[in-house]
Amino acid sequence: MEGKNLTSISEFFLLGFSEQLEEQKALFGSFLFMYLVTVAGNLLIILVIITDTQLHTPMYFFLANLSLADACFVSTTVPKMLANIGIQSQAISYSGCLLQLYFFMLFVMLEAFLLAVMAYDRYVAICHPLHYILIMSPGLCVFLVSASWIMNALHSLLHTLLMNSLSFCTNREIPHFFCDINPLLSLSCTDPFTNELVIFITGGVAGLVCVLCLIISYMNVFSTILKIPSAQGKRKAFSTCSSHLSVVSLFFGTSFCVYVSPPSTLSAQKDTVASVMYTVVTPTLNPFIYSLRNQEIKSSLRKLIWVRKIHSP
Repeated sequence: MEGKNLTSISEFFLLGFSEQLEEQKALFGSFLFMYLVTVAGNLLIILVIITDTQLHTPMYFFLANLSLADACFVSTTVPKMLANIGIQSQAISYSGCLLQLYFFMLFVMLEAFLLAVMAYDRYVAICHPLHYILIMSPGLCVFLVSASWIMNALHSLLHTLLMNSLSFCTNREIPHFFCDINPLLSLSCTDPFTNELVIFITGGVAGLVCVLCLIISYMNVFSTILKIPSAQGKRKAFSTCSSHLSVVSLFFGTSFCVYVSPPSTLSAQKDTVASVMYTVVTPTLNPFIYSLRNQEIKSSLRKLIWVRKIHSP
């Protein structure tokens, strides 16, 4: 086929948001600020959970892993975009693009799995409080997190290997700020039917499992909360899952807009902007949601800051 590049393709070009220098400067400043806030905020939450023994519970064990996934998630896409703006280049190597695709898929699906696991944790805590310690044993917690990491690592590897088997045309411009799977498939000169079928099956099953876990868990949670006689008891029970619900709404709401909406409803530019919401904005907001709406995290943060002040010269 004319225009194919079977062996010598070495790089793609990430078109990003704008080619105007002034707009790029504003984008660089904005994304650098959000990136630093995201990494610092999530690492601070991990530090607080590690140092405060009162937070050594299943819920905060899952939250620490979610914070780690958020920090890695945003580090998969933003640094390369910032580097390209800084050196005024749109290029990303072929191997670098596949590597970025692998880690992006790993962390986006890992986040979905961890949010589903945290929903199950809230279900057990609210609906079966007397058996919570027995059910959410350390062994089960480690198994749930380890299984999420391993399954998504293998899932991402499968899609990356399938992408590597495709041939790409001379048009190597990706209308995005990172190597996402759909823009890459659109550049293929070979029939991507197998890739699309695997995406539909594996992505559909994984997404359905996560969504069902979330829905079933919170249906039972809300049912139990409504049975609590006192208004104060209802507020206390709901406060334990309000932060998680906020993060779930942000993450799944924005990602569904990108991957579930019909292709005709989103232009390439709008698709890119929508992707920013769940790849950058959501990980940035997560530490604030969990720190501002969680009394235990706020209390531990204050203790950590106070201890630092005492030991500082």
